[in-house]
Amino acid sequence: MAKNSIKVSANVADTVRPKIAGAKKHPGWHALRTIAERITTPLLPDDYLKLANPLWSARELRGRVVEVRPETVDSATLVIKPGWGFSFDYQPGQYVGIGLLVDGRWRWRSYSLTSSPVTSGPSRTITITVKAMPEGFLSTHLVGGVAPGTIVRLAAPQGNFTLPDPAPAAVLFITAGSGITPVMSMLRTLSRRDQITDIVHLHSAPTESDLMFAAELAELARNHPGYRLRVRATREAGRLDFSRLDDEVPDWRDRQTWTCGPEGMLTAAEDLWSSAGLKEQLHQERFAAARTAVHGQGGTVEFARSGKSVTVDAATPLMDAGEGAGVRMPFGCRMGICQSCVVGLLDGHVRDLRTGVEHEPGSRVQTCISAASGDCVLDA
Repeated sequence: MAKNSIKVSANVADTVRPKIAGAKKHPGWHALRTIAERITTPLLPDDYLKLANPLWSARELRGRVVEVRPETVDSATLVIKPGWGFSFDYQPGQYVGIGLLVDGRWRWRSYSLTSSPVTSGPSRTITITVKAMPEGFLSTHLVGGVAPGTIVRLAAPQGNFTLPDPAPAAVLFITAGSGITPVMSMLRTLSRRDQITDIVHLHSAPTESDLMFAAELAELARNHPGYRLRVRATREAGRLDFSRLDDEVPDWRDRQTWTCGPEGMLTAAEDLWSSAGLKEQLHQERFAAARTAVHGQGGTVEFARSGKSVTVDAATPLMDAGEGAGVRMPFGCRMGICQSCVVGLLDGHVRDLRTGVEHEPGSRVQTCISAASGDCVLDA
C-alpha cells in the first residue's frame, strides 16, 4: 500500500488534563510554575505569565505573528515565533494547527509548515503559507487581516507526509496550487542538507503569476542542477494528464513520489501507481477529509460536564458547537486524523460527516468530524 499521509496517534483520554508542554526540558521553570500555581489561587499562573510575556503558557502552545509576506495576489506567508514549549524538531512536510481569535471566537485550521526545521539559533521561527479561498473564512482573514504582533494558538506539528533522512536518490514531486506548501518545506530542508541530487518537480497553477515561491524555486533550479522544475499553467495547457506521465517523466516508476493538491489529481495519481503495482512508492497528502451529503435536522447538543447546551444544524461539527457555547473542547488536528478530540457519547446519536455512519450511546466520537443526528449528550 502507498504510504498514507495520515498519522494516527494513540487515543487521548478526554478526562486527562494535558501535561505541561516542555516541562521535562525545563525542570527549573516547571518547578517555579508549580509553586506559582499554589500561591496564586484562585488565579492561575497563566494569568501572571501573560502579563510578563503573552507567549508563556502552561496550558497551551502560543505564537506571535512576526511578519505577513505576500506570495501571490491571494496568498501570503505568515512568519510566526512560537512561545515556550514548542518543539522545533518537526519533520519537513508536517502541518500545524493555528488558532486565531476572530470576533470573540477562536477559529482553527491546519496548515502545512513551509519552513525548514531548525533546532538551534537565537531567532527560531516557523512559517505557514496560506491561500485565501472563497469559502475559507479563516484563510481569507490570515492572508488579508492579520497584523504583525497578533498572538495565535498553536497545535503541535504532526502528519507523516514526510521525507526520510537521507532522502531517496531519485524523487518526483507532483503538486498543484497550494499543494506546493509541504513540498516547499522539503525542498528548503534538502537544500540546507545539501541533498538535492535528482529531483523532478511537476507543479500546476492556473497562471504563471499564481505560482507561490516563484523566485525561490527559480533560484533552486539555477543553483542545483539536480532540481528540475516544470510549471504547468493550467488555464492555457490544461491539467496534467496522468495517462501521459511517461512523456513528462519517463523514469517515474523508478522514483519515490510525493503528491499534494486537489482531490482529483490525487485520485488520478493513486489509480496510476496502483495499476503499475507501485503504491509503496507513492506518498500523498490530502488537506481535508471528503464529506458525505448532509442529512437530518441536527438537534440540541448537551455538554454534560460543562452544564451547557446548544442547538445546531446537521452540518456543524460537535467541536465547533461546543466551542461556540464556551466549552473547552479537547482538540488536535481538527481534520479527523489525530484522535485527540475524542469524547464519549452518553445519549442520542451523532453522525460521522465523512462516512455518514451514525454512532450510538456508549461510543467515543471524534468531535471535529461528527455532527448531531437529533438531540445528544456528550461527556464534555
